[in-house]
Amino acid sequence: MKPSADRFLDVTHHVCPMTFVKTKLMIGKMSAGEIGEVRLNGGEPLENVPRSVVELGHQIVALNEEAGSPGVWRLLFKVSG
Repeated sequence: MKPSADRFLDVTHHVCPMTFVKTKLMIGKMSAGEIGEVRLNGGEPLENVPRSVVELGHQIVALNEEAGSPGVWRLLFKVSG
């Protein structure tokens, strides 16, 4: 069972680097232990956003392609303290 997200962000209409800028702004509003979910496109956003979340010290919980939407991914991460 996947954990439910405390916050959700859809960046499928943005391109890098805005995909991570928006994700980082969301993380800044979150508390330690909260789960964030980001809906993003494959390619550059799929490479950069998860890597940048980890570089900030947070934990990836899941990264899966969205059912029924080829090329769209769901990233779940847990904010560290």
